[in-house]
Amino acid sequence: MNLKDKIRVISDFPEPGIRFKDITTLLQDGAAFRSAIDQMAAFARQQNADLIAGPEARGFVLAAPVAYSMGVGFIPIRKSGKLPGETVSVSYQLEYGKDKLEIHRDAIQPGQRVVIADDLLATGGTVSSTIKLVEELGGIVAGLAFMIELTYLSGREKLKNYEVFSLVQY
Repeated sequence: MNLKDKIRVISDFPEPGIRFKDITTLLQDGAAFRSAIDQMAAFARQQNADLIAGPEARGFVLAAPVAYSMGVGFIPIRKSGKLPGETVSVSYQLEYGKDKLEIHRDAIQPGQRVVIADDLLATGGTVSSTIKLVEELGGIVAGLAFMIELTYLSGREKLKNYEVFSLVQY
């Protein structure tokens, strides 16, 4: 199955000149969604992942079913102020400002192998912040799994020390 054919491209969203890759069309196709999750889970199994982490919000949509498929735990990486327990946080730069991600301080035990799953690898900013959180807790980032990789933004170059897997490249 060609998953790229299942992703809708919307011109000029969210602003003129952007060609937004909309995964909702893939998610609503049961066979395509299953194929994507199965492939991401196969990658995570090869990395001997103990846990799957996913950054808010679309990362939840992929990381949680990958974790379920493998029978391992899912770790939500949330925007600031959304987690109720004691957290560790990291700030990161956005195109027009800053944002902050958080993880529960007790989400990962030192030495646990974590695969981070998300919908998109673009510049690598969000995943780099997620990596910092996992490593700050003593986790080992065993791999990074993405549904889409925008190769022209060179995010993979920032991630040379990690195993990177992407289903679809643009």
